[in-house]
Amino acid sequence: MMLRYALKTVRARKGGFLGAFLALTCAAALITACGTLLETGLRGTIRTERYAAAPVVVSADQNVHRTTVKHKKGKTKVKHKAKPIAERAWLADDLAARLRRVPGVERVVPELTFLAQPLTSAAAVEKDRPAYGHGWASAALTPYRIVTGTAPEADTDLVVDRRFAERARLRPGDRLTVQSTQAPRTYRISGIAAPATDVRHQTSLFFSTAEATRLAAHPGQVTAFGVLPDSGTDITDVEQAVAEALNGTTAQVSTGDDRGPVEFLDAAAARIELVSMGGAMGGTALLVAVLVVVGTFSLSVRQRHRELALLRAIAATSGQIRTLLGREALIVGAAAGVIGALVGLPLGSWLHSRFVAIGAVPSTLQHTVGVFPLFAAVAATLLGAWAAARISSRRVARIRPAEALAEARVERASPAWVRVLAGLALLAGGAVLVAVLSVLRTEPASTPVTFLAVVVLAGAVALLGPLLVRATAALLAGPLRLTGPEGRLARANLRGNAARMASVVTPLTLLIGMTCTVLFVQPTLGNAARAQAREGVRADWVLAAQGPGVPAEAARLLRTRHDVVTEVVRTTVRVGLDKYAAQGVTPAGLSRTWDPDVTAGSLKNLGNSTVAVSELAAEQLHLKPGGALSLTLGDGVPVRLTVVAVYARGLGFGDLTLAHDLVARHVDNPLATSVLVRTTRTQTELATTLREFPAVRVLAPARAESIQAERRQANAEVNHLAMGLVLAFTAIAVVNTLAMSVSERVREFAMLRLAGATRRQVLRMLRTEALTVLLLATALGSGIALAVLTAFSVGMTGSAAPAVTPLVHLTVVGFAGLLALVATALPGRAALRTRPVTVATAQE
Repeated sequence: MMLRYALKTVRARKGGFLGAFLALTCAAALITACGTLLETGLRGTIRTERYAAAPVVVSADQNVHRTTVKHKKGKTKVKHKAKPIAERAWLADDLAARLRRVPGVERVVPELTFLAQPLTSAAAVEKDRPAYGHGWASAALTPYRIVTGTAPEADTDLVVDRRFAERARLRPGDRLTVQSTQAPRTYRISGIAAPATDVRHQTSLFFSTAEATRLAAHPGQVTAFGVLPDSGTDITDVEQAVAEALNGTTAQVSTGDDRGPVEFLDAAAARIELVSMGGAMGGTALLVAVLVVVGTFSLSVRQRHRELALLRAIAATSGQIRTLLGREALIVGAAAGVIGALVGLPLGSWLHSRFVAIGAVPSTLQHTVGVFPLFAAVAATLLGAWAAARISSRRVARIRPAEALAEARVERASPAWVRVLAGLALLAGGAVLVAVLSVLRTEPASTPVTFLAVVVLAGAVALLGPLLVRATAALLAGPLRLTGPEGRLARANLRGNAARMASVVTPLTLLIGMTCTVLFVQPTLGNAARAQAREGVRADWVLAAQGPGVPAEAARLLRTRHDVVTEVVRTTVRVGLDKYAAQGVTPAGLSRTWDPDVTAGSLKNLGNSTVAVSELAAEQLHLKPGGALSLTLGDGVPVRLTVVAVYARGLGFGDLTLAHDLVARHVDNPLATSVLVRTTRTQTELATTLREFPAVRVLAPARAESIQAERRQANAEVNHLAMGLVLAFTAIAVVNTLAMSVSERVREFAMLRLAGATRRQVLRMLRTEALTVLLLATALGSGIALAVLTAFSVGMTGSAAPAVTPLVHLTVVGFAGLLALVATALPGRAALRTRPVTVATAQE
């Protein structure tokens, strides 16, 4: 019976449920979009290209592992964890002999993959098809076949793929300069090759075997082995036999779709990032959705106060009222969930494409869509709608039947004590999160806490909203009185309908607070890092490259007895399973070009067996000068180093500093990220010395620092895009809630008109109310953002100085104000179009 009544109510009051329907639809779309990102990270396909003709691929282990054994109450628990390394791990080439002895194996092809950037016109090199170098022997793994010219034989011969040759207009006999792991070298195009299968995501350059070995710079090692079985041999049998032959080694055997992650390491790493990003976005979106939807349903239920009171007056029980509202919510939630989930699919695809466009996700990780995000969005929408209805109906369901006889709708003088206590509890929880944030010193740990603190404090505002609105009305009583009768009416509405106004304050507060937090978190971190880098660089000039990096040969040309040249190469290492940013620097003369503000020890003894650590790393790892640090380098090679110094400027230079030669041997790109030069020579003299390296630029330290800042800004775009959808949803909720709040007051406006108020006076009253609510929301949202950003700054930079740009803050407030005024004026004008007598005499 209740379901039938609920269906009739929804049909009869479509306009009343429209606001809740829109809020739930947006929430479902947002959850679906985040869910598709999460599913892509978990199940996204990475299709192999280079290894298409190799059914079995043997590669090195790309993870560090930790196994813990716990004995408790006579039981033994073994836990195994693995984390990916940052660079490509390499295999010993003598494994080839073992693989060739495996039954069913016809051929074992060693593979070398290394940096190889053609120095040609920008139009010829496609951004989504990075270039890699290989030995010609590994062309059989795709396979590539010569279509023009001959295979490379001499060290100066080069074969390029047909697509690149067409774009660069290259033919056999032409010359092409390639920047690889060594100094740039010019090669003769001996041939052009075409793949037998589709290769969409890379450009292949093939060198002679000897030249490829030299450029790979890993003598005695290979990237992988392609195992080609005998004709008619079962692939599964070969895979098992190869795995048995490799017992006792760390080599991994891959077949089918598992070959893709071996070929495209960046896509494999992006899976983990996408799972983390999708989960964080989805969690934040869900919390924001709950907060917004509860407010929307509260407003919707409040509009039906008299209707529900009349139901109580004709003997409807509290349980029946709750059941009725719950089933109405489920009906609206089901419709909104299905539509929102379908809308979320193209939204998720667009979001994935944007992440690919800005480089956060490689195009090799294909967007995957299954039924899980759809079902999760519908289920979350249904649960959220039902919970919001239950929360909103607590007071209404307890209305005394006698209240139905009251003609006026009068709010309670004060909110329920349960609501106040819950609001205070959330306020205390938010304060605890802010306090915790002030002691978190790593970005992965602090970022989720930052946004969670904003949502929790906005939740406290939602619960304590009526008290805050009344307090604001009391504080602004004088200024509102001076604005005339419209101001007095606005003040009376703020005091008499505080709960309704609080429903508007909450999404506005959330919009301002969350937007300011999103916009100012990265600048806070970036400004501190830039300040440390600026103070720590003592060099006169900095070398930077337009290509993959500065070759070591360029640094050697500048290094003289009187000048100091410090090469800097960056990577990521693992200490245990924890990830740390690291850099390799040239130890000779280091103090003349670089000052990390050493607080303990000295950099004089920095070498291949030593390491300097930041104060943060020293604190986390309990290190001091003279102590030992075991870590795993970028390519998975473990080393044990002695700590020689502790420095303060870790935010600007990374947590670990090692010798350049040690790091360069264990990264995919050994070219220097930058080169610091201390010299008396001029910029022109340095540029003349480096004329053989046209891609290398000589810059002032300030200019080089600004280029690094631009790269960090590109990374910030990921966070802006990730949270942009949540902010867009919040902005829609602001408009939706304001429109609902104004639309329910049609009868009130008619009464004011009949009492003598003009149409213009009513609109001024609405505008005054909107500006007052905006003032309160600005104070609360800005206060929340400032508290959270200050705590973030204290934890991450050590100083309570968040990077807040006044103009950007004013723009955020102005945008929120524009939304508030437009969302108030348009429904207000629509409500005033009907003659007041018609509205006043119509059935409610």
